[in-house]
Amino acid sequence: MPKVIENKLIEEFKGREYFTREDLFEFYRYFEPNLKEGTFGWRIYDLKAKNIIRPLKRGLYVISYKPKYKPEISPKVIKLAKRITDKFKDAKHCIWETEWLNEFSQHQASKRIILIEIEKDLIESLYFELKDWSRNELYFNPDEKVIDFYIAESNNPVVIRKLVTRSPITRRTEKRVKFYTPSLEKILVDLFAEEKLFYYLQGSELMNIYENAISNYAVNFTKLFSYAKRREREQDIKQFMMEHINHLVKGIIE
Repeated sequence: MPKVIENKLIEEFKGREYFTREDLFEFYRYFEPNLKEGTFGWRIYDLKAKNIIRPLKRGLYVISYKPKYKPEISPKVIKLAKRITDKFKDAKHCIWETEWLNEFSQHQASKRIILIEIEKDLIESLYFELKDWSRNELYFNPDEKVIDFYIAESNNPVVIRKLVTRSPITRRTEKRVKFYTPSLEKILVDLFAEEKLFYYLQGSELMNIYENAISNYAVNFTKLFSYAKRREREQDIKQFMMEHINHLVKGIIE
């Protein structure tokens, strides 16, 4: 695709909150009157691959000026990730820590929870593997009582849980360790869905996290709502967004 057309496209759509697939098709038809639907599909694929546009949801796009979310990984998380990948090489998993959220929250939380999610059949094996190897305070699928009486009193707990099938996760490589972390979309949904575990990040703090995350980073709302649906919280999250950050999601949520 000629660079001059890409530049014209950016200039045409950069001021819009969003634009549709039909808008893009009409733009290209001006330069290519005989453009076929199949060729147009490749045009969109190329624009996304070059990070010129990004999808908000199916058929809805925006000029891509926000960076992808890629938080810094602490040595402690890398150490745990290495153990997981060494012992459970092909297992789907993800690992992250709530310290990442200080970037978005109004108050800097002193509590740091490391969360490890892995395939259902391996949760128990992972727990005993880390228990024998690590000095961390480990919590296996904690219920509300454990959260209230133990995790709430622990400064650096490690929580091990089941990974929801088809969770949006991202592959990372740090210090030659290859592992998975949750996408920003997954983190936002989990914070909402797990209000007991993330009790100190609810209310106005959750509003701040959502607003700052969506304002500063590229978010795929199709991916976010699809995962929220699997967690049976899609409508609740949509309602939350419309009530508190409507200026950021107007036109995206029906």
